[in-house]
Amino acid sequence: MNRDIFIRNLTKEKIRMNPKGRNANELTPEEFEKYFENFFDMIFEIAGTDISSLTGYGEFDGRNIAPYPSLEAFIRDELINEKTEGYWKNWTQMFGTTFLEKEYYFTIAEKALKYAPYCEGRRYLANNNTFFCNMIVDETGKTYCTDWGRAGIMDFLMDFAILDLNKPYLLVPEKLYEYAKRKNIMIENFRERFLCMAYFKGIATLRWHASIDDLESCESIVRSINALEDRMSGY
Repeated sequence: MNRDIFIRNLTKEKIRMNPKGRNANELTPEEFEKYFENFFDMIFEIAGTDISSLTGYGEFDGRNIAPYPSLEAFIRDELINEKTEGYWKNWTQMFGTTFLEKEYYFTIAEKALKYAPYCEGRRYLANNNTFFCNMIVDETGKTYCTDWGRAGIMDFLMDFAILDLNKPYLLVPEKLYEYAKRKNIMIENFRERFLCMAYFKGIATLRWHASIDDLESCESIVRSINALEDRMSGY
């Protein structure tokens, strides 16, 4: 089944696949301050989807199945295991030939795995591609995801971690912590779960940008990853 149709059916057609509006990447920090709760509401609405008919963890495959038995298995296969086909075939050859440094890469990957137990059992629908360039803000300020190609089942904090990775100066986890308190939303083990998702997506995204020799983005991602522990120390 086509992915968009699958997602639309799964969410009882709450998801608009072709929204009209402004690309969220164009928002100024001041505008994000005005609209950020709409982004958060959107992510929680996605996470509230009933997925009781689905099993597993990870990005949906071509059959719209989440193929991994645990979140740890998903992280380990995505970040650690060698690939025998596809884009990431022989990806470890990037060490020493691109921006990607072996010791740093595996240090961050191990941090994601360290915090993975806190995310086990946290099975939610996640867009898993909530970079601002993939979202639309309509004239009322309501926000929409436009690309569901990497959607899957994982901790919903993944979608917040991607927002933060994209633009850490917008202080997404800091705002989310206060938002959850105001809304009486319980996010157990907030720090550990956010760090798990942020390290996972951060190092995976670093690998991607290294693969296309995007040095500027690589340096920005490393700064974001390195700042996480201090930023999350109070939660």
